[in-house]
Amino acid sequence: MNIDLEQALQTFIAEARELLQDMEQSLLQLEHTPEDADQLASIFRAAHTIKGSAGLFGLDPVVSFAHVVEDVLDRLRDGQVQANRELIALMLECNDHLLELVEVVAVQRSTPTAQSLGHEAQLRERLNGYRQAQPEPVAAQSPAQTEAAWHISVRFGPDMLRNGMDPLSFLRYLATLGELLGVVTCAEQLPPAAQMDAESCYLGFEIKLLSEHDEATLAEAFEFVRDDCRLFIFAPDTSGAEYRQWLQDMGTEAPWLADALVRCGTITPDDLLEPSSTPAIAHPAAPAPTSADKAAGEVKSQRFIRVRADQLETLIDLAGELITASAGAQLLAREQGDEHLREATSVVASLVEQLLDGALAMRMVPIGDTFNRFQRVVRDVAEELGKDIELVISGADTELDKALVERIGDPLMHLLRNAMDHGIEAPEVRVAAGKPARGTLHLNAFHDSGSIVLELIDDGAGLNRQRILAKARDKGLIGAVEPSERELLNLIFEPGFSTAEAVTNLSGRGVGMDVVKRNITSLRGSIDLYSQPGLGTTVRIRLPLTLAMISGLLVEVASGGFVVPLDVVHECIELPHGQRDTLRERGHIDLRGEVLPLVFLREHLALDGDLPRRENVVVVKAQGQKAGLVVDRLMGEHQTVIKPLGPLFGGLRGISGSSILGNGSVALILDIPALLKNLIEQHSQHRPRAIEHSSLTRNTF
Repeated sequence: MNIDLEQALQTFIAEARELLQDMEQSLLQLEHTPEDADQLASIFRAAHTIKGSAGLFGLDPVVSFAHVVEDVLDRLRDGQVQANRELIALMLECNDHLLELVEVVAVQRSTPTAQSLGHEAQLRERLNGYRQAQPEPVAAQSPAQTEAAWHISVRFGPDMLRNGMDPLSFLRYLATLGELLGVVTCAEQLPPAAQMDAESCYLGFEIKLLSEHDEATLAEAFEFVRDDCRLFIFAPDTSGAEYRQWLQDMGTEAPWLADALVRCGTITPDDLLEPSSTPAIAHPAAPAPTSADKAAGEVKSQRFIRVRADQLETLIDLAGELITASAGAQLLAREQGDEHLREATSVVASLVEQLLDGALAMRMVPIGDTFNRFQRVVRDVAEELGKDIELVISGADTELDKALVERIGDPLMHLLRNAMDHGIEAPEVRVAAGKPARGTLHLNAFHDSGSIVLELIDDGAGLNRQRILAKARDKGLIGAVEPSERELLNLIFEPGFSTAEAVTNLSGRGVGMDVVKRNITSLRGSIDLYSQPGLGTTVRIRLPLTLAMISGLLVEVASGGFVVPLDVVHECIELPHGQRDTLRERGHIDLRGEVLPLVFLREHLALDGDLPRRENVVVVKAQGQKAGLVVDRLMGEHQTVIKPLGPLFGGLRGISGSSILGNGSVALILDIPALLKNLIEQHSQHRPRAIEHSSLTRNTF
């Protein structure tokens, strides 16, 4: 039987990666709470599931190594060995090696390298030390550890082959759990040839298995098809009367089953003929799942479904094109003046927006999965540096686009390693400074004004301003005038800038920081530094929630369209008539007693054209700063599908992307944080004049 198992194998690889990631997190938690039985059970289940699943595909290297790991975990679970730091470190190395073996399978089933095999041999030797520790007396062995003959009756569901599973793989895996004493292939469900479906499975097995494992372990061999098969497991001490009662309950299948039981050696013909003198027991040792159990399993399996990332990207792109096409249809409907057509296109536009929102929601994932991966990094780096460092995580349930999550990992990793190497001091230095010996790194995430903010906070020594200043002068980055605090700290983002006194295995604070900033900028994000000598440093990264689309306010300046992200729009007002020149010279306006800096987009973007009779001010707020954007007209809300500008316009400051409008014209998307940052830099050089009050009229649209 030649069956393509590639799809099922890819599912195994994806699930094995997730299980190993969960296993790593549980091991790190177990190191701090060695008595946590739940964490230990989770670790054991992960290793056992990987071993069982790998056995179904004949992945002997994974099964063999996972079996040794499982033995040690079993002794750990039984309290025969203790979960100390040395054992946890060994288990983490084993976790890494299992992941390496899985990745070998992922790459065209290639073979492990000689170096990998040598490392595995060392791990096995270290694991055997724990497997042989404190051996139990033979008399104390439980019955479950003694080999006995079990009987397994299984009939696979018709969709098994369509799901990419091979019936023979279950026999191969059972052979790793013991010795197959007898196997009978049952095809009583096979229909006449004219009614057969080549993609349907009609097979089943009656199996006699000599094994030392318990019933639960044998049942887990069928975990992948538990809801799509009929399974009975009979204990070694099952009597002939129980088998006769079971055959009676099976009705018309009894002749087939009785013959199969005799052929595989589980019972004899005499066992079938002997009259029953004791009450019959109608239930096998491991009955098939009840309908309620199956229903619960179906609900659980339907809760999540794996979708290829490229297919989801295609769906979002098509939904984005629908948005543009829908806007064009609405524009034509307005020009035609047909009310029924306008209403119909409005309904279509609403449904398309909901479709796009739903597609985008499928790409939103919690940032906590990325944060939790750094627990291992902090542990290993701290041990390498001889420091005691704790990672505290908050805001783990904050969601953002999966594309952002995948691309923000490397910049965060670099910042984290820098903070541990050159930010947090050695324990003796911290104690001398009156600090706790244990340093703390805090990873935090939260939403703010339509963006997501990621913070990395350490309680180390902080950035050395004098050293940064001296280094900047040596490199010719500044002149005679000393830069401001913000400008000084931002110098560490210059290429090749470093204040480290010695080169280590880890980057010094500043080395590679230009790459970090470039990667974050490519995601339409920004990065800022805040530091206090002796108290620590905060790195704050601000990113958009998604790279695909935004809800925006469409405005017009000099006959050109611009989109202001709706999440940063605070309100809209009219610019006081006849005061444009005065307000432009002054640079701000009085908004109900509050100084509101103004950005005249026409002048800021050097656009030509006649001034309108009245201009409007869009009040925006981002990063705690508020300003007013002076525009010609307010065009209303607009669902904006973001299109990249291309490398030619990559240096444009204040523009983050573009969008195609319904009439085919292009609207530029304003980068509000960049505009406000530029405004702050300009105002820091000029002291604002006295505020003059002006009457403002609110504009509705």
